[in-house]
Amino acid sequence: MATETRSRVDHPLDPLTREEITAARELLEDARDVAPESRYVKIVLDEPAKDDLAAYEAEDESVDRRAFVIVRDREARTTYEAVVSLDGETVVSWEEVPGVQPSITLEEFDECERVVKANEEWREAAAKRGVEDFDLAIVDPWSAGHHLVPDDVDRERRLAHAMSWIRTSEEDNGYARPLDGIHAWVDLDEMTVVKVLDRGTKIDDVVNDLEDAPYRESERDLRTDLKPYNVDQPEGPSWEVDGRKIEWQKWHLRVGWTQREGLVLHDIGYEDDGEVRSVVNRASCVEMSVPYGDPDPNHNWKNAFDVGEYNIGRLANPLMEGCDCLGYMHYFDAVMNDASGEVNVVPNAVCVHEEDFGTLWKHTDWRTENTEVRRSRRLVVSFVATVGNYDYEFNWYFYQDGSMQPQVRLTGINSNGLVAPGEEQPPGYYEMMAPHVKGMVHQHFFNFRLDVDIDGRTNELYRRQNRPIPKGPNADITWNGVEDTGEVNPTGAAFYAEKVQLASEQEAQDLIDSRKGRYWQIENPERTNSLDRPVGYRLVPGENVESCAQLDSSVNERATFISKHLWATPYRPDERFPAGEYPNQHAGGAGLPEWTEADRSLDGEDIVLWYTLGVNHVDRPEDWPILPAHLASFKLEPVNFFDENPAMDVPPEHAIKDIHERRAAKYEDPDSVSRQRAEDD
Repeated sequence: MATETRSRVDHPLDPLTREEITAARELLEDARDVAPESRYVKIVLDEPAKDDLAAYEAEDESVDRRAFVIVRDREARTTYEAVVSLDGETVVSWEEVPGVQPSITLEEFDECERVVKANEEWREAAAKRGVEDFDLAIVDPWSAGHHLVPDDVDRERRLAHAMSWIRTSEEDNGYARPLDGIHAWVDLDEMTVVKVLDRGTKIDDVVNDLEDAPYRESERDLRTDLKPYNVDQPEGPSWEVDGRKIEWQKWHLRVGWTQREGLVLHDIGYEDDGEVRSVVNRASCVEMSVPYGDPDPNHNWKNAFDVGEYNIGRLANPLMEGCDCLGYMHYFDAVMNDASGEVNVVPNAVCVHEEDFGTLWKHTDWRTENTEVRRSRRLVVSFVATVGNYDYEFNWYFYQDGSMQPQVRLTGINSNGLVAPGEEQPPGYYEMMAPHVKGMVHQHFFNFRLDVDIDGRTNELYRRQNRPIPKGPNADITWNGVEDTGEVNPTGAAFYAEKVQLASEQEAQDLIDSRKGRYWQIENPERTNSLDRPVGYRLVPGENVESCAQLDSSVNERATFISKHLWATPYRPDERFPAGEYPNQHAGGAGLPEWTEADRSLDGEDIVLWYTLGVNHVDRPEDWPILPAHLASFKLEPVNFFDENPAMDVPPEHAIKDIHERRAAKYEDPDSVSRQRAEDD
């Protein structure tokens, strides 16, 4: 099932509707001199402050509905920010933001390809590589960065660094034949090519000397032994959806959307004894950094910020029933604007469905031969974005035991380059994926912003990790409050889970350490459970890697957030993105490194966690032509938040469906129902 794009607003956090986007643009153009060639980079909800939302929830106080607008004036080469009151029908503010470059728009993607393919220098370079039909070329405008822009290209211009490939037909895998060595820098304001650099050919005839890499259904011989797998929910799903609010298995959450982040989740709470207890106020993936490790000058400059430089929400896919999601689905459309300020809708951008997830809990009493087992079910809220060659699926899983798990699945086509015949392969900088086609070693870093409110805004942060005890006397160890001066650890096996408060921003900057079982715990000192323990949640790392970028590298200067896996800050409404509001072409230093210099207190504060999830990608031929989905995630789990396992009330399968009847239908044996029921009795 799919939703229609809703025109009504049920809550102050609901994204802008079609009508509101149009109204915001018209109000702005009526009040200000918006140049006709300007691009509307974004028209999004200006999210209300937390205090205003609290007043709305507690006292039903009205909240002014506002739009936040970013406009790029191409002729003046400057950027403007505006706030428009939709309720008051006025422009609240209109300010120039000089010296910044907003994210690249879809329209600039398309126009950039067109102007590069029409450029004579680019055509001459492509012809050297066997290209005759220039219409079959594809051009991807990569973000140019800052430090590695050529000296003869003005960094103050709005730039894209264009890379090219050539197809052999309209339906061909366009990324199978890279036109390696051709670089084009494009001024996106003027939409002109300002520099073409040809570093030389490695394959003289890319069109004929490289292999096809087909991946479409019509181009491959498919397996014939795969049987249908149906997810059947004849009574419908276990969730309830009201507008953009979801209730499922005691979880309460609200689905939001921005062009920059894509899926945003608000007001995440868990119902306990009739009270919806807050866990996370706002959660999303707020930035990405994808640095490449190959020193080849054709690729060593690559470090895309797919959220801040491209607006990953704007690149969302319409999701397909039976492929992206199985079972009973509910969809939310993404209502956004295009560069002209007109409404653009991505249908079915967010999918909500349930999944079976194996065993939730089980115990067999071997003395009484009694077995109790519960199946785990999880709610999935997801969206998928395609950024050029890569496809990213963002899943937010909610479990019946009170835990939640953000996950990224990476698939699509690896960015690639060429290797000349007889070229000696340096160790580890790249791996061969196909004849003459290399995949460069690279990393993906996803930064998640979690505005945690564990039973309220007064929170503390702790590091937890294993601490072994030396054998022999140890004056630092006490037992029941009495110093033990004897043999504390005679077996040599004693250890404990150390708990250290991270009371300031500098203390909170941390790296994972799986050898020590390190995780981080957020507690509310003002709320306790029945054991008189402060209620809390813990952030448990999953797969992760450390950044390989040197501290003085362009990568680290611009994406400093990848240097630590955990950052924490006190909540501030204007601190939203870890590399700053405008990372495109920025020299670096904005965002988390700038804010945390003050080393503000985190003791009893409204804490925001910033978790960096890293993926190491050493390519292999099995990643070609399409990368099998690579999964990376972390988890938020309750600690003393409840008095016992909150999933004890989950019913067994036989309590919610007639498993005997379903078994008989499966094996077409009606008599087995009565036989099995008799045995159970």
